[in-house]
Amino acid sequence: MKLTVLVDNNTYIDQYYLGEPAVCYYIEDGETCLLLDTGYSDVYIRNAKALGIDLAQVSVIALSHGHNDHTRGLQYWSGEINTAVRIVAHPDAFKERRCGELSISSPLSESSLRENFELTLSRRPLKISDHITFLGEIPSSNTFEPRKSFGTLKDGTNDLEDFVADDTALVYNSGEGLFIITGCSHSGICNIIEYAKQVCNEDRIIGVIGGFHLFEVSDQLQQTIAYFQTNQVKELYPCHCVSFAAKAEIHKHIPIHEVGVGLVVGIP
Repeated sequence: MKLTVLVDNNTYIDQYYLGEPAVCYYIEDGETCLLLDTGYSDVYIRNAKALGIDLAQVSVIALSHGHNDHTRGLQYWSGEINTAVRIVAHPDAFKERRCGELSISSPLSESSLRENFELTLSRRPLKISDHITFLGEIPSSNTFEPRKSFGTLKDGTNDLEDFVADDTALVYNSGEGLFIITGCSHSGICNIIEYAKQVCNEDRIIGVIGGFHLFEVSDQLQQTIAYFQTNQVKELYPCHCVSFAAKAEIHKHIPIHEVGVGLVVGIP
């Protein structure tokens, strides 16, 4: 597997790509090319061009959840790139969401997407390439990563507290261990890893890249670090929604990698 960061909050000095507070990864698994998320704008398309990546090769776009910093880029995907694309997401991903007065949902509805894409909505794990699985809805398996509400979700005519049940991730099974690829980890990064282990029947964890939704040096962060240590996770790439303070605390215990647009991660 080869993963290239097309969108992240950060860019590297003297590498002239564009950043935004969002996520998009270009992933190659054998003959299959896919994206996890599409960022907030057309930045992923512009960065792909600058990096010499042909997005016309993409056959699957998987979405980690429905927030607009992960889905808004879909409106910039045109038939000039590729029309034969399958979008894979949780059934809640395209529901209307608000944070106060601000809309934070995908700008494209489920019905509009079905007009232009093959759309697969699944709560269950779904294999999307030879070695990569879309995890679907993540169950809670620990007490230190409680589900936290994030604005409201419209379900029919009701406005409900949004616990982001659609938050999911991808897992690459190399045969020698698992590599986890996340968007924001609203469902808890340790919950995600535990579920990936269960789905793949594999306890070895090679590494993790993505947002962990950790901002403060807290008991949850300390227990997360202990979990990483217990599971001997050596390759950590925290980014997007991980604060500097949280990264620094993790780095005290487990050396972390810097993430920015243009980073390439290769896993045998």
